[in-house]
Amino acid sequence: MSNFTFACASVNGLTLAQKRETIKALRESIKAEVAIRKEQRFLTKSQKALAKTARAAVKAEKAAERAAKKAARIAALEAKLNALKNPVGTAARKANKKPSKVSVTKVAVAA
Repeated sequence: MSNFTFACASVNGLTLAQKRETIKALRESIKAEVAIRKEQRFLTKSQKALAKTARAAVKAEKAAERAAKKAARIAALEAKLNALKNPVGTAARKANKKPSKVSVTKVAVAA
């Protein structure tokens, strides 16, 4: 920001040429200040956009990590469930045996 100072304390004491020169200098000063502020707004906007994309990337990465953890946990629980369903030891041996021939015993019928 540039501070523009008048040639004298009051504008009324200036000649017409000095007033025109002063107005021209003020317009240039305003134009320069507007350009500086516009550039600052642009830089701020671009920094905010970069920060937003960085936050979105971190958020997506965390979501992917959560999904991977969840999938691993589900796989572990399914393996545990399958282990519980399959018999172990003597129960497994009995389950894998071929079925024997069915023998029918005669039962006395009560009259």
